[in-house]
Amino acid sequence: MASSVVQIRVDEQLRNEAAEVYERLGIDIPTAVRMFLKRSVLDNGIPFAMTLPKEDFIMSKAVQALDEIQESTMASGAADMTLDEINAEITDARRTGGGRG
Repeated sequence: MASSVVQIRVDEQLRNEAAEVYERLGIDIPTAVRMFLKRSVLDNGIPFAMTLPKEDFIMSKAVQALDEIQESTMASGAADMTLDEINAEITDARRTGGGRG
């Protein structure tokens, strides 16, 4: 089958952002365009279903957990404790059975 060249003009920022997304998916822009055209023919319309999350959800959960720990620490006054005070409290909790070991 003969090939033909398709040229399009797009904003450079859009092109760069799209290239980053496609790189994360393991493809380049020409491959993405070919995929779009082939899928358009198969679907007889505009196809879509290849997306990436806008943020790393595991990281956002970790940050949220750290924020909750910090809030709890601030509320309990533990944020102002020295390392010696923290260690003494841990030792005391272990001695009185409040610890795990």
